[in-house]
Amino acid sequence: MSKQHPVIAVTGSSGAGTTTVKRAFEHIFFRDGYRPAVVEGDSFHCFDRATMRKKIVEGLSHFGPEANCFDKLVDLFRTYGESGTGNKRYYLHNQEEADHHNTRLGSKKNPGEFTPWEKIEEGTDLLFYEGLHGLAVTEKYNVAQYVDLGVGVVPIVNLEWIQKIFRDNAERGYSEEAIVDTILRRMPDYINHITPQFSRTDINFQRVPTVDTSNPFIARDIPIPDESYVVIRFRDPKGLNTNFPYLLSMLDGSFMSRRNTIVVPGGKMGFAMEIILQPIIERMMAYRG
Repeated sequence: MSKQHPVIAVTGSSGAGTTTVKRAFEHIFFRDGYRPAVVEGDSFHCFDRATMRKKIVEGLSHFGPEANCFDKLVDLFRTYGESGTGNKRYYLHNQEEADHHNTRLGSKKNPGEFTPWEKIEEGTDLLFYEGLHGLAVTEKYNVAQYVDLGVGVVPIVNLEWIQKIFRDNAERGYSEEAIVDTILRRMPDYINHITPQFSRTDINFQRVPTVDTSNPFIARDIPIPDESYVVIRFRDPKGLNTNFPYLLSMLDGSFMSRRNTIVVPGGKMGFAMEIILQPIIERMMAYRG
């Protein structure tokens, strides 16, 4: 861990709501004038899209260590904490991203492939990671030990499945049967490598619907934010200087469920993230001197 070059990791499976927390961090960085080095977890997969499709048939999943370059992720977090730099690359999700990076780098990469590794530019204030394995720990690699602030974003599992089914069907054209098969195939890696991370986070944001999601495989729509609450758990409220009376006064409809847990209406999730995380990040930046 590093006071001079902090590493912030937001971890959660795809579709869990990490985009919301990423947007909250972007607002904080913009308002306070911080310059982050942004790293996407997808860029640390081991295989490009075409190869991964073949590996999936062999039993691999994106959740497991065999499909991810944990050695390079550990090296980046450690090196950035020591020197404020390190190696990163980009996974090209679509043609727009491919065109942008091909122009920037003079390369000829296609969607589903990776850009070449490159050094993080000098002069960034902190490293911001968003992806699947920001606090991963295996027998061989310990990513979490180099993280200064770990944030988990995780809906209850039925809601996560509903979101995945809808997204993969609407955006990728997968059949419901294929999506369910993927969920089942990933389950061992999800249990062994994704869920343990949420015991290592400093703060968890867990969305809990207030409508019936008991059978996610027949749901016809995704519960909207106003049909849910967000359970926010602080591992060490005192260490984070968490001011619960202030949060309760700012977040209408919120309440405490445990000494380290506040519950807020689902529609307030983004706002809650900003007022909780901004003072924490400002203190981290102040410690840099």
